[in-house]
Amino acid sequence: MGIETLTMVLLACILVAFALGAQVGLALAGIAMGIGYLTWGDTLFNIIPTTVESTFFSFILLAIPLYIYMGQLLTRSGIGDAMFNASQLMIGRVRGSLAISVIGVCSMIGAMVGIIGAGIMTSSSIALKPMLDRGYDKKLALGVIMAGGSLGILIPPSIPMIMFASATQNSVGRMFLGALGPALITITLLIAYVVISCKLKPSRAPRDEENDIEVPSGLEKFNTIRDGASSLLLIVAVLGSIIMGIATPTESGAIGVVGAIILAILFKRFKPQMMHKAGVQTALLVSVAMWIILGASIFSNFHLLMGVQNMVAQFATGLDLPPIMIIIMFQVIMLLLGFIIDEFIIVLMCAPIFTPVAVMLGYDPIWFGVLMILNIVIAVQTPPYGFALFYLKGIAPKGVTMMDIYRSVTPFILVQFLVLVICMAFPETILWLPNKMMN
Repeated sequence: MGIETLTMVLLACILVAFALGAQVGLALAGIAMGIGYLTWGDTLFNIIPTTVESTFFSFILLAIPLYIYMGQLLTRSGIGDAMFNASQLMIGRVRGSLAISVIGVCSMIGAMVGIIGAGIMTSSSIALKPMLDRGYDKKLALGVIMAGGSLGILIPPSIPMIMFASATQNSVGRMFLGALGPALITITLLIAYVVISCKLKPSRAPRDEENDIEVPSGLEKFNTIRDGASSLLLIVAVLGSIIMGIATPTESGAIGVVGAIILAILFKRFKPQMMHKAGVQTALLVSVAMWIILGASIFSNFHLLMGVQNMVAQFATGLDLPPIMIIIMFQVIMLLLGFIIDEFIIVLMCAPIFTPVAVMLGYDPIWFGVLMILNIVIAVQTPPYGFALFYLKGIAPKGVTMMDIYRSVTPFILVQFLVLVICMAFPETILWLPNKMMN
């Protein structure tokens, strides 16, 4: 069986398995093993122990449970709420201030969790009800939650970035630094959209003084800002320890966990039940993630051994297109994949295949990796089948329909698409900081 025919068979089997509702990790591994056995025979099963070893005993991937646990501790201790309240105090009483706070704070909460689904659900549980209670337009409230929560994989520490670095043998620290520029541009443009849209249509966001909101006392203000700023400093410390070479990404994850516990103790928010619940939720998220990573890695390794990388390279060069058009073609493929699968699988399936081709065409792998993350952020929010849409629907209050969510995300997706275009046209928006800081 030729590699072209094999690829079509694999993709067809994946679509059928997902349509039947099969578990993602088991489906990918089962399809690879089944077709591999028919193609290679018993020799194919040697992939399993080597993939298990590279997946479950990877020092880089050990950072994943640590970052997720840090995020769970911060959000369950109530410090996430403190960040939200502190942001409100700093912005003041302006039209749309709550939505502006949501974009910034939900981005940071998403970054604490490091994955899109948990980021959106955590952000929604904190910020959606207050906006709806204060009379914000439903589409604006849903849109900023989706936009802010989904940026969790673009703002370090990001789990998909760690997975990309592991799959392509690139620096996690350079990935984190490269993503900061696009993340800052995205947040700025999203806030600008909220401000302009609320100014053009004031009914979308009533002023705070139009609501009966209790003004906190001086001591309460101090405590709120203290708690919010401290959690932000913890995230900066985690990223800074990587940038300055003090710690590896895995070690910085451990620093983050210890720091989150210390913050909870100092601010009298620590409870043994909190650690237990955070640990159980982390175990659930990590177990699901690792099964997906294992299944996708087995599938990807089998496909690579069959020669898909050479097929893609030959196809790309045979098109006789400018290199940037090949990169755009890869972006379109990942965008379409985002309709049916989540961010983990897109990274694990596409990174080992597309990144070497991008490097062969003369592009920096960090630049291409950040473009991949930007693309995934858009893909999983794009109607009708973006995974993130269903995460938000699962936690949204009664009366919010899927059509409401579809309508709410459109302008925010356009903003994020604009950022993707800017980063493709001007690679230094991604590469300047890692080249400056890490040479």
